[in-house]
Amino acid sequence: MLDFRIDESKCTQCGLCAQDCPVLIIDGKNGIPEIKAGKEGNCLKCQHCMAICPTGALSILGKNPDQSASVKEGMPSSSSMLNLFKTRRSIRKFKNEELSKELISDLLQGAANAPTGHNNNQVLFSVIDNKADLKKFRDAVYDSIHTAFENNHKHPFLPMLNDLKRLWVSKKIDVILRDAPHVLITSSPKKSVTPVEDCVIALSYFELLANTHGVGTLWNGMLKWVINDIDLELRERLGIPVDHEVGDVMVFGFPAVKYTRGIQTEGLNLNTIKL
Repeated sequence: MLDFRIDESKCTQCGLCAQDCPVLIIDGKNGIPEIKAGKEGNCLKCQHCMAICPTGALSILGKNPDQSASVKEGMPSSSSMLNLFKTRRSIRKFKNEELSKELISDLLQGAANAPTGHNNNQVLFSVIDNKADLKKFRDAVYDSIHTAFENNHKHPFLPMLNDLKRLWVSKKIDVILRDAPHVLITSSPKKSVTPVEDCVIALSYFELLANTHGVGTLWNGMLKWVINDIDLELRERLGIPVDHEVGDVMVFGFPAVKYTRGIQTEGLNLNTIKL
């Protein structure tokens, strides 16, 4: 049973909820909106009907419209957004300092607002939120690389990873994790419509929000290789479900460097389609 409710004292019967429903399951022709018979199972749970209602008369899935964010408050300007894009940098030197649990939670809650294919909303955020577990994870990563190389595991980038492992063992130079205090792994069910895309978009949201808090990030394909391709036992230890696709991995923490300005892009590669 779909929890779809209308406060008739607030409803103006404008029909916007029915018009905006992506799957056209709301009937608003004869007054108060209602779900069409037999169509409840088609609901995407996107909440567009609640979001578009100008009077807050509609509630769905037990959500109170009064608790939704307002589109009229706190919106960044286009220039501030563009400046964020231009000044975002990949960070490869981090302070030896943990983020607070509260800040990590705020960043993850923000990233959870990222869109997903077919409104699937099943991206799993697997996070290492303390340096003690990070140390264990780092050791496990380098051990996995060593074992895989010794056992002649076939992966195109394993020789390079093994060189980085030797650098860690001999000089404690951590090229793979860059001494970051935290790791974030995103995964989503393989049966999802767009599992990898959902994860990458979520990490993009996380990264941009992190930058507004002075937190640096680094997309880490090398960790993805280890977790997704080289050591599936490590992946299991991390609690990533076997039926999930790992979308991507990110390390994060407070930057140990401070940039004065953004870089200057090489330019837009554009193909204007004309048919």
